Amino acid sequence: MKYQIDDIDKKILSYLVKNARVPFLEIARECGISGAAIHQRVKKMEDAGIIEGSRFIVKPRALGLKICAFIGVTLDNAHQYKSVVKELEKIPEIIECHFITGHYAFLLKLRCNNHQHLMDVLINTLQNIPGIAKTESFISLDQIIEKQIDLIQDETK
Repeated sequence: MKYQIDDIDKKILSYLVKNARVPFLEIARECGISGAAIHQRVKKMEDAGIIEGSRFIVKPRALGLKICAFIGVTLDNAHQYKSVVKELEKIPEIIECHFITGHYAFLLKLRCNNHQHLMDVLINTLQNIPGIAKTESFISLDQIIEKQIDLIQDETK
């Protein structure tokens, strides 16, 4: 049976998305229900696969990773998908990999220290993976929007 989230669940998720460390009792006060009810609802949402764990957000720039780049990857043949993914998983600079529609097979998001580091990853690592025909790089100049899903949306829209 699929779990249907209601307005209270959305409110709980909204608080957790903003701060995963917020005490359940604080959320309970805001929602007008008991702390035990919050625990039960969160557990049900975890069991249903709506939420998983919680995490801290590490700012890459604070660690010296000043370059954010997106790489479009074209494969020689579609059947090489799995072997290429196994190799991509080994590259620590790749923080996201999406299998996409369109011209590219994959869209990668990388974090590097500087342009030289990015060039090294491209030339000496990515472009040497068997099955990768070519890559196209897009360097992010600035990330102007970063947000989580808006769980409590204005229903009048």
